[in-house]
Amino acid sequence: MPLDSTRLIAQARLLGVALDEGQAARLLHHAQLLLKWNRTHNLTAIERDETVLTHHLLDSLALVPHLLRVAPDGARVLDVGSGGGLPGIPLAIACPALRVTVLDKVQKKVAFLTQARLELQLHPFEAVCARVQTWQPPQPFAVIVARAFSSLAELVVLTRHLLAPGGCWLALKGQWPHAELAQLPADIEVVSIAPLAVPGLAAARHVVHMRPRAAEES
Repeated sequence: MPLDSTRLIAQARLLGVALDEGQAARLLHHAQLLLKWNRTHNLTAIERDETVLTHHLLDSLALVPHLLRVAPDGARVLDVGSGGGLPGIPLAIACPALRVTVLDKVQKKVAFLTQARLELQLHPFEAVCARVQTWQPPQPFAVIVARAFSSLAELVVLTRHLLAPGGCWLALKGQWPHAELAQLPADIEVVSIAPLAVPGLAAARHVVHMRPRAAEES
């Protein structure tokens, strides 16, 4: 089934995400760019329109309500290991009041992210090529998001220096991550783990909300 803006808007609404026609068109443009570049740059294992809609666009948009609860207008948001811009680009399109940065260590992926920024007219938006553990941005981030990046423990260890005071992590996971939760550093608090019902996606999905514990709790 071809990608369709009316269908995307309706399915996003099921996630609690309100998209206008312009946003839907840009999301679908992102999907087409991803499929086009994937033919030569191996950005994703997904190669069909229908699967890109469910497994990439809607899966990323499922994070929006959770992100908006913790990120005020103007907040800096970092997507680590962004790859094809997921979830960073859908978040930037659906939440234009946020300042989204996407980070990846692979140059060809960042070339795609830079081209997507230009074609989709994403502002404010930044694509950075760097290793997360050594990158030193000019300002820290209020929220760090990740999708298929690493274990929860590795995520917080590698990105702790990028998190602003009072900031948090939102990590997209499949099944309830029992083993990963047990490996978290003692000074990390799991605020919540929420199940996600992504239209058209039968697999289990969860978002894990984490933050550093207050000093007196550590």
